[in-house]
Amino acid sequence: MKYADNYAKLADFGRELLSKTSLADGLPHIARYAKDVIGADRCSIFIYDVNKNELWTTLADGVEKIVVPSDRGIVGHTLKVKKPVIENDAYSNPHFLSDIDKETGYRTQNIVTAPVFNSKREIIGVLQLLNKEEGFDNDDVKFMIFFAHYISGFIELVNLYTIEDEKHTKSKN
Repeated sequence: MKYADNYAKLADFGRELLSKTSLADGLPHIARYAKDVIGADRCSIFIYDVNKNELWTTLADGVEKIVVPSDRGIVGHTLKVKKPVIENDAYSNPHFLSDIDKETGYRTQNIVTAPVFNSKREIIGVLQLLNKEEGFDNDDVKFMIFFAHYISGFIELVNLYTIEDEKHTKSKN
C-alpha cells in the first residue's frame, strides 16, 4: 500500500488530536492530515444532524458553513449507501450538487467520501476530499475508510460533550 509511511505519522497526528477539545479545534487538524496524506486540494468533514436530517460542515476550505439535506449530494448518497463513494468526474454524477460550486466559485473535478460511524455503527458524519490532481483510486478509498474509523471516536466524544454541555446550560437558565 502506498500509504505505509503515512501510518507511521498517524501516531503523532493522534496525540495532537487528543489535545483538541472541540470540533472547531479538531476538524482543521483532521482536514490538514487527510489532505496531506492523499494529496487532495480540499477536505470537508460533514456532521450528520439526525434531528434536522441534514449534513453540515463549518470546515470547507475557503467556504463558510455548508448545509446539505441528508438525502442530497454525494455526501447524502454516502450517508444512504453507508460506504465510500469515489467519483473522478464529479459533474457526471447525478448526485453531485453543482450549485455549491456555483455559490463558492470553486470547481470540483473529483471527489471521494467515506462515512464516519460512531461506536453503535450509526453514521455521525461524512469525510470528503476534493480534487486530487491524478484522480482518486482504490488505495485512497482504503485509507479514507481507515482514517474515518480513526477519527470517529474524537468526533463522537466531542459531539456527546457538546450535547451534554448544551443540556447543562439550558437547565441553568
